[in-house]
Amino acid sequence: MNLSGFLEHLNSGKTVVAGSETHQYMCMLSQEALKLTAELNNSYHTPEEIREIFSRLTGKPINDTLGIFPPFYTDCGKNITVGNHVFFNSGCKFQDQGGITIDDGALLGHNVVLATLNHCMNPKQRANLEPAPIHIGKNVWIGSNATVLPDVTIGDGAVIAAGAIVTKDVPPFTVVGGSPAKVIKTIEQEDTK
Repeated sequence: MNLSGFLEHLNSGKTVVAGSETHQYMCMLSQEALKLTAELNNSYHTPEEIREIFSRLTGKPINDTLGIFPPFYTDCGKNITVGNHVFFNSGCKFQDQGGITIDDGALLGHNVVLATLNHCMNPKQRANLEPAPIHIGKNVWIGSNATVLPDVTIGDGAVIAAGAIVTKDVPPFTVVGGSPAKVIKTIEQEDTK
């Protein structure tokens, strides 16, 4: 198993069977992520150093507009894609095996959780994992302590209220809140002409 094969398996939505080669590779990546997040979180780093560590964590080049206030946590790191002018406030936790894509201008508040794995519902196969992606659109604002669950797309310009539990897709330019999150209102877009 290599990283490319691992990501192909997860991004296809195939089950990760407990104890399988894919599962073992996932566990190895988790140990690497724990090491890198410990490096990131346990002493002061300049913004440039934070981006360099985050680049090693994701295995991808990171643009110089990404802002992160540690601590930041992930148990994989290799399936995160981040656009320009994105900001993560302190305490964010990503479970990115199923894939997390964050588009330009997104802002994540304190302690936001993005979770892309579920365990199987069948008790006899409970240790198996079901990956599904999260996609956060452009200029989305996710409030503190919100949780976004697997297989959710948040539309451009949406706002996720603090403490919300997002279980299904969020339409663009809406505000959602609660548990499970429901649309509270539509965001009026100003005429920019």
